[in-house]
Amino acid sequence: MCHYAEKRYKLHYACVACRIAFKRHPGPGNDHRCPRCSEAMACAGHDFAAPRRRDTKAWSVVAVVLSAGLRYEGREPCGCDSDPKFRPRTRAQLRERRIAAVRTGIPLADALERRDAQTSA
Repeated sequence: MCHYAEKRYKLHYACVACRIAFKRHPGPGNDHRCPRCSEAMACAGHDFAAPRRRDTKAWSVVAVVLSAGLRYEGREPCGCDSDPKFRPRTRAQLRERRIAAVRTGIPLADALERRDAQTSA
């Protein structure tokens, strides 16, 4: 049974500069603006768990993940038979994956998706 097939779920949108996140239905233009700074908010996916506003270290990791073009998705769009995808949560995990990306020559986005930074696949 598809998890996301029954109804339309809201997506999380985050403004990293203001360190806030909201759930909104995806619009036709996907032009969701931050209510504080009026900049466009980044789509963070269905399963984004926003850190606390005062946790600047965690928000710096979120900024790198979102700027790499990744989203926090725990399931495939249809929701069928998939495990939650890994995203780094700490600066240590982020640093480890950046080093692995430089050493192996793979794009940073691919390194950020890996649960173990040292594996090749």
